[in-house]
Amino acid sequence: MALTGRLFSFLSDDLPQHEGLEARIAAAIAPTLGAMGYELVRVQIQGKERPTVQVMADRADGSLIGVGDCEAISHAVGAVLDVDDPFPGLWNLEVSSAGIDRPLTRTKDWVRFVTQVATVEMSIPHEGRRRFRGRILSADENEVRLKLDEGDEVALPRRDIRRAKLVLTDELIAATAQPEPDDADAAEAPKKAPRRWRAPATGTPDAAKAPRTPRRPPSERN
Repeated sequence: MALTGRLFSFLSDDLPQHEGLEARIAAAIAPTLGAMGYELVRVQIQGKERPTVQVMADRADGSLIGVGDCEAISHAVGAVLDVDDPFPGLWNLEVSSAGIDRPLTRTKDWVRFVTQVATVEMSIPHEGRRRFRGRILSADENEVRLKLDEGDEVALPRRDIRRAKLVLTDELIAATAQPEPDDADAAEAPKKAPRRWRAPATGTPDAAKAPRTPRRPPSERN
């Protein structure tokens, strides 16, 4: 499937915007995640020679994601992408929860965290600058309004936002505090960082420490 130009995925009422290959992968996996009770937060591809597909997800009911959830998502997403075959060679899959200082990719994320502090990087300069930091005042599908640290207010067009995320503050930690999921593995995970599940890699001496799930193209599978 050839992809050219600027491609955005608007997969349902309020899913994150992606471009190019990330949009293709998001379109392929979002229905499966939805059927499992999860929501897609972000797809990100890192690396070139052996790329890593990073999938970030939320529970649809708003509860915290545990390691068991990440494992289930990894198996399901891996099966979908093995069929879709987005890369000609070897690639890796990594699944994580959004964490507290999460990326802001959907309208619902912005609205949920109104009054919290966020940083924004624009793909093109807005009023002569690319980076902004301030408290979220409001948001809709077209723009985000921030009260900047220096006191001014600014309206940023959503279509020009390259990336945005919450700033980890005591206020944010208090606002998002909730009981940990009933998951024995999750008890060992850092409370202030996204949870990630990394599956054992075939042929690795210490499989529990394998960094990511390796995937092979169909032509190399037995």
